Amino acid sequence: MAVPKRKTSKARRDKRRANWKLAVPGMVACPNCGEYIMPHRVCKSCGTYKGKEVIKTEA
Repeated sequence: MAVPKRKTSKARRDKRRANWKLAVPGMVACPNCGEYIMPHRVCKSCGTYKGKEVIKTEA
C-alpha cells in the first residue's frame, strides 16, 4: 500500500487547492433596454434577441 514518506505541508496542500475558484459569467448589456444578460440569450426584460422581438412582453 502506498503511504507518503513525509507530511504534506499546508503551503503545498493549499497551492493545489488555489484553482478552485468560481468564474464570473460574462454579462453583456442588452442593446434594446440596457439590462445585463448572458450573451446569445433572449433578454428576459424586453424579450428581444438580435434586434427582433421574440417574446411578447406585457409591459
